[in-house]
Amino acid sequence: MKYLLLFISTFAFAQQTKSVDFKIVQGQITVNPIEKSVSGAVSYWFEILKPIDTIKIDAQNMEFSEVELNQKGIQFINTKKQIVLIADFKKGKNNISFNYTAKPKQALYFIGSEEKDNVQIWTQGQGRYTSNWFPSFDDVSEKVIFNLEVVVDSKYQVVANGVLTSKINNDSMTYWRFNMQKPMSSYLLMMAIGKFEKQTLYSNSGIPLDLYFESKDKSKWEPTYPYSKELFDFLENEIGVKYPWRIYRQIPVRDFLYAGMENTSATLFSSRYVVDSIGFSDRSYTNVNAHELAHQWFGDLITAESGKHHWLQEGFATYYALLAERKIYGDDYFYSKLYESAQQIKYASRTDTIPVLNAKASSLSFYQKGAWALFVLHESVGDKAFKKAVCSYLNTYGYKTVTTENFLDEIHKFSHFDTTKFSKVWLESTVFNTQEANELLLKNKTVQLLFEVEKVKKNALADKKEFFAKTLQSDAYYTVKAAIVNQLKNEIFENKKGLLEMALATNNVQVRQEVAVSLPKIPEEFREEYETLLNDKSYQTQEIALYYLWNSFPEYRIKYLDLSKDWIGFNDYNLRTLWLSLALSTLDYSVDKKALIEELINYSSTNYEAITRQNALEKLIAFQLLNDDDVLKNLINSTTHHMWQFSKFGRDNIRLLLKNPKMRTSFEKVLPSLNESEYFQLNRLLIE
Repeated sequence: MKYLLLFISTFAFAQQTKSVDFKIVQGQITVNPIEKSVSGAVSYWFEILKPIDTIKIDAQNMEFSEVELNQKGIQFINTKKQIVLIADFKKGKNNISFNYTAKPKQALYFIGSEEKDNVQIWTQGQGRYTSNWFPSFDDVSEKVIFNLEVVVDSKYQVVANGVLTSKINNDSMTYWRFNMQKPMSSYLLMMAIGKFEKQTLYSNSGIPLDLYFESKDKSKWEPTYPYSKELFDFLENEIGVKYPWRIYRQIPVRDFLYAGMENTSATLFSSRYVVDSIGFSDRSYTNVNAHELAHQWFGDLITAESGKHHWLQEGFATYYALLAERKIYGDDYFYSKLYESAQQIKYASRTDTIPVLNAKASSLSFYQKGAWALFVLHESVGDKAFKKAVCSYLNTYGYKTVTTENFLDEIHKFSHFDTTKFSKVWLESTVFNTQEANELLLKNKTVQLLFEVEKVKKNALADKKEFFAKTLQSDAYYTVKAAIVNQLKNEIFENKKGLLEMALATNNVQVRQEVAVSLPKIPEEFREEYETLLNDKSYQTQEIALYYLWNSFPEYRIKYLDLSKDWIGFNDYNLRTLWLSLALSTLDYSVDKKALIEELINYSSTNYEAITRQNALEKLIAFQLLNDDDVLKNLINSTTHHMWQFSKFGRDNIRLLLKNPKMRTSFEKVLPSLNESEYFQLNRLLIE
């Protein structure tokens, strides 16, 4: 009987959205950082549109109790993927309530530990499924008004979707209650828990903009969030539809899976973008800031019906972010970025056989080619018609799911543009329409210069040297000068020295960084000029210059190490970990090398974020500082990390090291001391 009911309910799931309209959910959840678990009481209000005998709510690996329909017990099945409610559901309004517990394997992440007093807890629904930590709906078309009450130790702050309506202390616990007034897809449900502070700005339209930071990063608040209000005001005006939620928050979290995530009314973003004024030149949050904000309309207010139409979210967010940056940085920046993405798309189109309008399209297609499609459309129909169409599109389909046809229908209402041809060329073909793209790009003088530089790429340096010199000494935009330096990489040094000196003389951070990258082996006659790069206001340039100088001039190593001994760099300690590895590898450098190796190994441990750990491990491996078992254990531990990039880094490097018989023996030696998940990962690699 159980399996028959499961068959019936599975068939019914496909029809559920036509038969059941979920309206509101109230959830009170308690988060336990020690057990890494969540428990809660959930109540859904819904309306039956057509009689149905089963209703399912997605719930991954949860346990349920006190399951009631309209305050009476109800039969249910826990499939470990859903809770399936079985009853004779008739037309009308109903309520389902239940308690649940879960120890999520994904979508809810516990960072740090109570012992180290550095706990952060945050969620990631898109691509991971909110149903791992809150019973909800994996289907994006089921939009619900979510109201969360989060119960957690009073030493922490909580952020969730919507407006904070109350905060009540009860002994050592605090009850944080948040309220939403409009529906959204479940993957946009979020919470973040940690020791945060915030500063609040207000948009021109009166929306509170809460900008969060950890206490230790208070001095970095301004360089992290320099244009937040300007971006918000611009996008609200440019899009032409009022921001659809009552508050907007931005919260940096450690070991986040992506650059940022546009949860409704509350963006989470990677702490790597928390920077000081020097770090801003290399790791500006501005683009991510604008991109995730644009998603509040394109993705959160309206949501792509399926993966096939994903460009309606990512293409729009990418394009509107670029428009916002244009407002801040100007036309030359805007067109340079379009030129750069066009080059990437053209190169990828040689092998990329999947068009934008396909669920399996690449990120480059969804984001950059999607943005290009919108740029072409915007230019083709004109600003007035484009804005009217976008406004109508958002107002017509607000709080619903959409398809590409829905958007193109709105374009039709306000122009006579051939959207069928447009779709075939820009959305359904893998070929990049270079001719049309170039016609649009060449409206900008900076891009005209970039084309001229590209045109002479295969010419002998003698034939283009005068043009290069004239351009480097002109007021041309930095992207043109950087492109010139990039073309000089393989030229004989004596022939390009004068041009490199001109590039350094621009005093532009990006152009000078291109010089730093272009000379891994530095000639003695250029040493003093190159050394000036050590003083640039760029942690990235300093890292490149320090390593190349140390490597090129052994006789000056002590000088360089003394100069840089107090450098830290980004919040991933890029300069400090480099300095430690160089100091340990300089035989005649008089320092306490035991203390230095302990410090470097510590950076590779679980005391730090994945990006810091990877920086340290890369140096330990590159400089062959692998004699300590703790290094191997930290590398093995990386394979168990929730960030796939870091776990892949760990596996790939262990595979390479295992080719050395001595290293294989060392790994086998530490195997018995590992925890269960570490043992599983290493043992699997040993027997490959």
